[in-house]
Amino acid sequence: MKASNLLLCPLMAALFLCSCSSTKNIALDPISVHGARKNADIYQASYTRVTDILHTSLDLKLDWDSAYVIGKATIEAKPYLNPLSEVVLDAKGFRINQVSLVDGFDSKPLKYTYNNKQLSIDLGRTFTDKQKFKILVDYVAMPDKLKVGTDIGDPASRGFYFINRDNAEPGKPRQFWTQGETQNNSCWFPTIDDPQEKMTQEISITLPTGMVSLSNGLLDFSTDNGDGTHTDSWRQEQPHSTYLTMLAGGDFKIVKDTWREKEVSYYMEPKYADNAQLIFGKTPEMIEFFSTKLKVDYPWEKYAQIVLRDFSGGAMENTTATTFFEGMNMTPAEYLDESHEDIISHELFHHWFGDLVTSESWSNLPLNESFATYGEYLWNEYKYGRDEADYKGWNDANAYFNDDRAKEADVIRFNYPDREQMFDVVSYQKGGRILHMLRKTVGDEAFFETLNLYLKRHSFATAEIHDLRLAFEEVTGRDLNWFFNQWFLAAGNPVLDINTQYDATTKKSLVTVKQTQSLSNAPLYRLPVAIDFYINGKAERKQVIVDQAEQSFSFDMPQQPDLVNFDAEKYLLCVKKENKTAAQYVIQYQQAPLFVDRIEAIQALAKQPGDKQSAATIISALQDKHWVIRRLAVKTIGSLSKEAQASAHAKLKELALNDPRSYVRASAISALRKVYKADRNDETLSKAQQDQSPTVLKALSE
Repeated sequence: MKASNLLLCPLMAALFLCSCSSTKNIALDPISVHGARKNADIYQASYTRVTDILHTSLDLKLDWDSAYVIGKATIEAKPYLNPLSEVVLDAKGFRINQVSLVDGFDSKPLKYTYNNKQLSIDLGRTFTDKQKFKILVDYVAMPDKLKVGTDIGDPASRGFYFINRDNAEPGKPRQFWTQGETQNNSCWFPTIDDPQEKMTQEISITLPTGMVSLSNGLLDFSTDNGDGTHTDSWRQEQPHSTYLTMLAGGDFKIVKDTWREKEVSYYMEPKYADNAQLIFGKTPEMIEFFSTKLKVDYPWEKYAQIVLRDFSGGAMENTTATTFFEGMNMTPAEYLDESHEDIISHELFHHWFGDLVTSESWSNLPLNESFATYGEYLWNEYKYGRDEADYKGWNDANAYFNDDRAKEADVIRFNYPDREQMFDVVSYQKGGRILHMLRKTVGDEAFFETLNLYLKRHSFATAEIHDLRLAFEEVTGRDLNWFFNQWFLAAGNPVLDINTQYDATTKKSLVTVKQTQSLSNAPLYRLPVAIDFYINGKAERKQVIVDQAEQSFSFDMPQQPDLVNFDAEKYLLCVKKENKTAAQYVIQYQQAPLFVDRIEAIQALAKQPGDKQSAATIISALQDKHWVIRRLAVKTIGSLSKEAQASAHAKLKELALNDPRSYVRASAISALRKVYKADRNDETLSKAQQDQSPTVLKALSE
């Protein structure tokens, strides 16, 4: 899931400075343990599996006046291991009409108890793990009547939402949609709320004529009932976790596409449907790229994407049917500012990491979300090059560093007070950066071979963090406990103090590294790292391992290096303090090849605007190949000397009209109106009025 609060790009701050049986099974509360760390008295154990749901069939009607879901749920199940005479299902706020045991064409009423949250059903006999049984629950779900704090934790946990159901909001379409993650689908059908519970499914939904539905799997058929309604019947024959079941509907136009003869479709409101190809049109290419990169073809029957009003998150990776927030209802002008390809690629990558292989508990959520976040990086790397991918990674790192609370949380953590707290910058952005470090540690070939092994070994099943580690160790032949322990199973990050010196007598270059992070909250890290030594425009790379609190490395060098570039791959998730001069940062900007090299240099030089070399380099960065650095340079112009500003005036006017990225154009316009307000910019600003970008037009009006 791409949570809406995680969609807020940290770019601005960073740049401009989701039972009983004959053998009694007991559902355990979270286990308490003791320790010194925050929340150390909490241990969230994985759900104890008692009943195994194999298939769920739902027959649903909607009462729009009351916001009720009227349903009949037929659940085929079996004991997970031990014999069962009772089944407990999650069902929040239902009215239970009847519960029956189905045997062929016959059904037998069953006794049950219900406490408004769980339905306990007496099966009337004992079943072994080799025997299947089928239960029919006739019920009414009332999601709008669920009370926050009593029935559900927050308004975003109702599971089923009626949008503008009474047509009280003119111009707003009438829609309905579901949101199952984390444990919300039991608000509209009886089930077991746990990611380990995987099932196949059928859903039939009766709707007014003209209203379109979408659910998981394929549409088997649609029946005109002759009374102003029709019934759509959906079927998914591949198992997935119960929280991934979805249903949505409304007045949508379906724009169809294909990937290798599988249907790819985009559900949008009619007035936005003409833009569907613009917004979602790269989806088949993304599916092909991920299938090829992972050597695991997209495993599901279809792929649909639907844009919904008032959606409670940014997006949700429901199997074969991803839901998106209404910000995806974009005009071509709005698309100039943001394509939201990060969200599209994130949710699609989940169909391998999250849907095909699912984290076995919420504590292991990063196995879903870290991978989906890294899927964004991989797409950018493939489609737009390493600079754009590294910008995404740098942005993710800043999101983590800018959240002080994130330093206290393990990535895989069993001590969360509330499972919803797992949906944070640690599970998403930090986890994505850790996967990148793992890739750099083992190499591309081993990294992607391991992902292939992991996916194939755990397909249509669940996994935990040690399954991932074992797969990496099997492929690489290396013990990787050290990596997983310090990054996935611990909190914090390295804080490095890096000092470089050159001894002209011995002709040795000395690099001293101190790890200064608090060892009460973070480990002492083992960091394989590359150091590049630049002499006369040429770089010589040395590989070292930093694994002590203070460590010095000595290298033979014929002369004093012009620049010592520690972490030359710019892959470490760390805070660095270095003793570089302005002249060395100039060389770093001019000669070091990576996006992070260049933006680190410009950020450092921006703190010394009075230095002529700094100013000249900042002005040259107005022509950098990456838009983020060009924009940073534009934003820094106001702190330079009047002479330096004058030399950059013409370039800013050019950027205001011609830069390919709207954010750069907007920043250049703002600079012209503020820094150069005494100069003649009327012609440039007049021409800029023809720009279609909302961000540019806003800059012109502020």
